[in-house]
Amino acid sequence: MLLTIHCCSSFFATQDKWVARFPGAFTLRVVDYASLARGTPLEGSPLLDVSDAKAWIDGDLVRLLVIWAYGGVWVDMDSLLTRDLAPLLEYEFVTQWDRYDKKYVPMNGALMHFHKHSPYLCEAFHVMTTSAPPRKGTTDWSATLYLKLRHRLLHGGIPPFQVLPFCFTDARSCQLDDRLPDPFVANPADGRWAMGFGREDGGVDNVLKKVFSVHLHNQWEKPSSKGG
Repeated sequence: MLLTIHCCSSFFATQDKWVARFPGAFTLRVVDYASLARGTPLEGSPLLDVSDAKAWIDGDLVRLLVIWAYGGVWVDMDSLLTRDLAPLLEYEFVTQWDRYDKKYVPMNGALMHFHKHSPYLCEAFHVMTTSAPPRKGTTDWSATLYLKLRHRLLHGGIPPFQVLPFCFTDARSCQLDDRLPDPFVANPADGRWAMGFGREDGGVDNVLKKVFSVHLHNQWEKPSSKGG
């Protein structure tokens, strides 16, 4: 719950123009899979009944259905926004996962943007209904799906959705000598990070202005250190 509050607080602190423009637009709703899936290849599909103890598969389904139905930006609750996302919204996109060489999972949906009823998402639903059912606790409906979808689009000569550089949102997932540091470790006394990232950029505040969010990767219950 605390991380959820921090995520929402970071949204209102960095995307303030939306609050001013649409003061009554922020509500909490209970997800209705069947309603969100109307008009898609998933309508009436038993795939809508999937569940996953890790909430990976059903969580991946929710983000796709919500953006399909309403359009906009999805931000995982284990993320903290640090800048206005407006410069990115010219494109429909997912994000690059990290700099590591992980086969078949180069993309991430922790931060993603698609238009309402985007043809990209319609095609994603088609891929989901014509492929083997997703395995629980896997990225079958996230990273693997995005890669499969992108390859289908390229093979068909269709310009694909964009993949934003990992450093915009996942700058912690980099080489140890040049990455955002562990946010759960106390900051050094001089205000500069020990790792390469930020050493020549004036410390924490200036570097955070160069990324759009910090993704904490499911560390819901990990305590932060004093001064972290």
